Amino acid sequence: MKQLVVLIGCAVVLLGFVGCQSTNKRVEVIIEDGGQFPEFLVGTWKANKGGWEIVFEPDGTISSAVIPLGRTKVAPGQTTVVPMKLGGKGVYKAGNWLVQYSPASRELTVEIVIESFRAQIGPSAVKGSTRDYLTGTVSEDGKLWDVAWLSVPKYIVDIPERRNQELPIDPYYNEAKTVLFEKVVEN
Repeated sequence: MKQLVVLIGCAVVLLGFVGCQSTNKRVEVIIEDGGQFPEFLVGTWKANKGGWEIVFEPDGTISSAVIPLGRTKVAPGQTTVVPMKLGGKGVYKAGNWLVQYSPASRELTVEIVIESFRAQIGPSAVKGSTRDYLTGTVSEDGKLWDVAWLSVPKYIVDIPERRNQELPIDPYYNEAKTVLFEKVVEN
């Protein structure tokens, strides 16, 4: 897991030196060699597990994503409020996101940041933050994206018996998972 985190960090720094384009301050788009975001990546991509769904725009930015946390649709830099059971609500504040693409290796990396969330159900709630890294190779036909998904969460329980208690995250549990995204064919 440490190697994957180091690799992702190195990729972010390296691609920052070789090329960058961005039209949306909430999503930084880095294209190796300064090229354009490829047309075949534009559109909706759905994962085979975790509930993920990511929508890429023609400039490479992400307009929205369905995240595993509550399977909630969020947008970069925006706050999303959804109703929950027992009169509660979920509040998700998305941070700035990152998209990197290397045409030579067909490697696509996405970082999704949820700066804060609070899911309230009755008198109980879970709150915290998450940072998800999705990195992998896009198939030659541009229809599949085979991803290593690493999530770095912080969860805090807020229930009557335990107020504001951070839940420990087992580093062995939090190893990268394999997820396969498929491009949705739009009619």
